[in-house]
Amino acid sequence: MSLTNNRVVVVTGATRGAGKGIALGLAPGATVYVTGRSREEGDGPDGLGGTVFATAAEVDARGGRGVPVVCDHSDDDAVKELFSRVERDEGRLDILVNNAFALPPKLPKKAGFWEQPLNQLETLDVGLRSNYVAGYYAAAMMARQGEGLIVFTSAPAGRVYTLGPTFGAAHAGSDKMAHDMAVELKKFNVAVLAIWMGLLRTERAERAIKADPDGLGKHFANAETPEFTGLVIDALARDPQLLERSGKVWWGSELGAEYGVTDTDGRQPASNRDWIGPTTEYSDLVL
Repeated sequence: MSLTNNRVVVVTGATRGAGKGIALGLAPGATVYVTGRSREEGDGPDGLGGTVFATAAEVDARGGRGVPVVCDHSDDDAVKELFSRVERDEGRLDILVNNAFALPPKLPKKAGFWEQPLNQLETLDVGLRSNYVAGYYAAAMMARQGEGLIVFTSAPAGRVYTLGPTFGAAHAGSDKMAHDMAVELKKFNVAVLAIWMGLLRTERAERAIKADPDGLGKHFANAETPEFTGLVIDALARDPQLLERSGKVWWGSELGAEYGVTDTDGRQPASNRDWIGPTTEYSDLVL
């Protein structure tokens, strides 16, 4: 089965952060298309660095074949061409990881949504609408081949207040979209699900922790590396009962514990379920 070996994978928003880590976690033995807007190291926000070419090179170094694709996921035609290229070159698509997300360079602080610039709506374009468009093209390929896995990277922001209405709506919408796509794709043996990631030690987070080790640092004691979610997705794809998990939202940490997947440092990340709770506001901890 191609879901377990010699996979063809698309990871959107894989220039840095979660997407890059997921691409690396899925790299061994796979062909991984990594998408993002950054061509040059200086293209990233706030000097964070990273390009699709650098991520693809790291995929190669991990035993896979990285294929860099410069793609703006707000451009439907560019996304269509991405999946047309995958079909032309590979003849199939086994896993899509919908991870692209237009996180504002400066996150909202203690201010009402009406006091924020309207560019906060970009998260509904690249982060919700873009997930639908990528899923649209991926589902067509997977339904024809009778197998596949679509994963939405997500977070509890759809259930608890985090970074304001648009951020929450994008995650809530993605979780619901995964559920409804799963209903329609089940008969084609295609699984669709959302994974709630914990706090991640991304490039942005590491920089913030370095600036405030006694404050933010302690909150990241249980943080996951960006690669952990990729390792969890790898385990999911190997599960012969994968379809039974379709249509649901899963804590990545809890899936990792169930599958025996440890993080790159050997730790078993603990679930954040109790820490977040039903109403906790944790916007100051999300980077």
